[in-house]
Amino acid sequence: MTDAPDYKSTVFLPVTDFPMKAGLAQKEPAIAAKWEAMDLYGKLREKRAGRERFILHDGPPYANGDIHMGHAMNKVLKDIIVRSQSLLGKDAPYVPGWDCHGLPIEWKIEEEYRKKKLNKDEVPAAEFRAQCRAYADKWVGVQKDQFKRLGVMGDWADPYLTMKFDAEATIVGELLKFAESGQLYRGAKPVMWSPVEKTALAEAEVEYEDVTSTQIDVAFEIVEAPNAPELVGAHAVIWTTTPWTIPVNQAIAFGEDIEYVLVPSKTDGRQYLVAKDSALILSFVSRLTGKNFARWADAMALAGEDERVGDWLACFADNSFAKEQRVFKGTDLAGAIARHPMHALGGFFAKPRPLLPADHVTTDAGTGLVHMAPDHGEEDFIACKKLGIDPVFAVNDAGFYRDDWDWLPGQGSVINTKFNGAEGPICTDLRAVGALLSASDFRHSYPHSWRSKARIIYRCTPQWFIPMDKPQEDGVADVDGGVMPTPVVSGNGPTLREIAVDAIEHTRWVPERSTNRIRSMVEGRPDWVISRQRAWGVPIALYVHRKSGQYLVDPAVNARIIDAFKGAGADAWFGADHQALLGPDYDFNDYEVVNDILDVWFDSGSTHSFVVEGRYGEGTRADLYIEGSDQHRGWFQSSLLESCGTRGQAPYKAVLTHGFALDGTGKKMSKSLGNVVDPLKIMSESGADILRVWVASTDYFDDVRIGKEVLAGSSDAYRKLRNTFRYMLGALSDYDEETEAVSYAEMPELERYMLHRLAQLDAELRAVVDKAAKSENWLEFSRYTRAIFDFANSDLSAFFFDIRKDCLYCDAKSDPKRRAYRTLLDTLFHALVRYVAPIIPFTAEEVWQSRFPNEEESVHFLEWPEVDRHWINSHLNDKWGELRSQREQVNEAIEPFRREKIIRSSLEADVTMGELLPSDGVDFAEVAIVARVTMGVGDGIVVKPSDWHKCGRCWRKLPEVTEEGTLCDRCDEVLKA
Repeated sequence: MTDAPDYKSTVFLPVTDFPMKAGLAQKEPAIAAKWEAMDLYGKLREKRAGRERFILHDGPPYANGDIHMGHAMNKVLKDIIVRSQSLLGKDAPYVPGWDCHGLPIEWKIEEEYRKKKLNKDEVPAAEFRAQCRAYADKWVGVQKDQFKRLGVMGDWADPYLTMKFDAEATIVGELLKFAESGQLYRGAKPVMWSPVEKTALAEAEVEYEDVTSTQIDVAFEIVEAPNAPELVGAHAVIWTTTPWTIPVNQAIAFGEDIEYVLVPSKTDGRQYLVAKDSALILSFVSRLTGKNFARWADAMALAGEDERVGDWLACFADNSFAKEQRVFKGTDLAGAIARHPMHALGGFFAKPRPLLPADHVTTDAGTGLVHMAPDHGEEDFIACKKLGIDPVFAVNDAGFYRDDWDWLPGQGSVINTKFNGAEGPICTDLRAVGALLSASDFRHSYPHSWRSKARIIYRCTPQWFIPMDKPQEDGVADVDGGVMPTPVVSGNGPTLREIAVDAIEHTRWVPERSTNRIRSMVEGRPDWVISRQRAWGVPIALYVHRKSGQYLVDPAVNARIIDAFKGAGADAWFGADHQALLGPDYDFNDYEVVNDILDVWFDSGSTHSFVVEGRYGEGTRADLYIEGSDQHRGWFQSSLLESCGTRGQAPYKAVLTHGFALDGTGKKMSKSLGNVVDPLKIMSESGADILRVWVASTDYFDDVRIGKEVLAGSSDAYRKLRNTFRYMLGALSDYDEETEAVSYAEMPELERYMLHRLAQLDAELRAVVDKAAKSENWLEFSRYTRAIFDFANSDLSAFFFDIRKDCLYCDAKSDPKRRAYRTLLDTLFHALVRYVAPIIPFTAEEVWQSRFPNEEESVHFLEWPEVDRHWINSHLNDKWGELRSQREQVNEAIEPFRREKIIRSSLEADVTMGELLPSDGVDFAEVAIVARVTMGVGDGIVVKPSDWHKCGRCWRKLPEVTEEGTLCDRCDEVLKA
């Protein structure tokens, strides 16, 4: 008996050099280098010139340090969107940028000084600014290379930097627009202040953390009470969690609608004025003893042990005091005067402390009486201003009391917990004069600087503000809290707040729920504090008249200022010949030069003016802004306010908000926790495309997780997709469209069904990327990516390719069915390689060049595939949907026979089914990849090994094969040909 012939060489197996092992970490840098050498971005601009433009304006990261996962997630998402818009045929430029001014960089230079034991204030300002510029420039270069390694395509040769001279000139020009329109004032208001960084902070620069403070109750003796003489000699009790503000107290506030009572104390013989609220009194007793009483019974049990508690509870139990004593209305306290506990020090502390009405007083916490320090609270400032009580600026920029202050001169820092503690100097002094009634720990949320992580304070300092609620009208602005009148423009326009809220309603917010977040923030925000007391930034280039207090508004002077900035940047102001800038019409001796710098959020909020408008024309707005959810109070808002104040509209048409990257367990990444996932490490080990698959697959509208398991899932999904392309490349290795392509009408039904599925996929993907589709899923790339992967895995690899591999391998090359299959493979290839290009740009380029090698071309020059909507066929959808369902049932029935090794392949199975769909010419045995299918009795599926013999070439078991290993009729014909 001779051996059976080996027909392996006669089978048309796929042939390709495209490797299954990706090796992305090694290949991607070479591909990126090729893109840079061929100027991919520049050539793409040329190819899309004149097309509809789509502008995604890049929010500027700070140029300080290596990129982290948040950077990677943000930049990859932007790149995916820009590439997808380019794929649609649009001109989609991307200009990356950096925020180069402000504390993040200045703080780093100061850290270097501290390490060398140098004092920043002893270094010439110009030298310090030059070091900041050099530091920013260094990290711009580092981050640029890291972003390029991610596969981000953009104008890397000419990015925007807020420290470029043209940018600084434009930023100061935007400021002067506010000045010329009267939307600027200088006022002494309490602002959030960092004693560590010695500057005012914006809300976006603040984060809140739980802290333990010392809460105290302090008694102020009432010395006058014209409406209630019996209050004279009594003590008003206030509660505060900031003991350091007691040395700056100037008044006590009451609520006009609150009822108050005098509580006698047997211990010290005093009477204490507090709000008539038993729950409040119980809270006071809790603070008095340092115990938390939730019930009167618990407090009463202690009354016998603590004489103070007994005194208070004897008065308040069952409200028996109310029967014997007068209840005072809040209005009865009007005109009353108290004296500061430290009045014996004289000077500031000897001045009377008026009791005044204020809307913010409640009985929710405290005693119903609020001590007022206008230097350190916005509500205090407003209430005291009505009575002509001005700030005293007792606390300096480092958080210490002034050296000439009468109490605790030169001491602090006021954010020091020991200084404010129960045994600290403030409490000790108050206790010594009998004014401290209680001191205990209090856990609460408190603002911190997000850079230094130190506590901040509210501190009244002269600052520059953009008002939120000043209408544009004739005359002189009278902004509440302002100390300097400023000119305004004519008209009765809306306020900046009203313009901004209206702009929010006319902007598309993705996801839609983020609209409420930005609206509530704008509706409730205070005036914008735009000044900072630092060195590295764009100066507030204004001249203030020494006598009138008005800042100079002269377009000619402003034009000279802007020109000077264009030539030398912000340094032009600090070293300027100010008389030359003022010109012949003004005497420099009459003016004060403002040397504060601008809030860095004003810098970044102005980027639309020198990037979007500067590059694409005045009046141009960005189609899209994309940043993390924290930017509702940051860049989204500062850009909105800046543009609304100067242009009357938002600088963007749509805004996408994404969440934050967390570790694999859902925790915030932290170096101290050791759970940081480094994108640079991922790229060096697995490749950028794996990281990009993760970004595109996440539901990034919420916080997302990344860790080993998550990345393993991304790698597996990528591997399957890569295998799909490898199969297609092999199957199409010798495909000739001119000689092989067939028309839609010539295609078998299965191919036409697959074109139907491709058209469905195309519509689903377009709904994500095309704004014109009006889809709720716009920019939801997790849906886009999932649809592609599901199509490649389920429709192609597990179904279509599986069925047609026999046709590809064994049919004659000229066979119409094989030609139809390869025609469809070509269509699928051109569609899929385009669809995935925005997600995995390196792999898409590798795939494309494997089939169409050309050093001057790129897959990223291609446009969205042409998909005929007539391919949609509901009849085929229903019919093949049922056939696929039956195919799955057959596979499930065969699986036990495979496990038991009764059959090795489904091709060896005979299947009997109780019910078959009308096949309409479809060979279900071919669809199910079995030997034969017959009708039986009942509803089940019966499987048995086929008794037919196997063809030696195609391995199918067929009736015409007379003995094992001989050829079937089809294979015999192919070999004869």
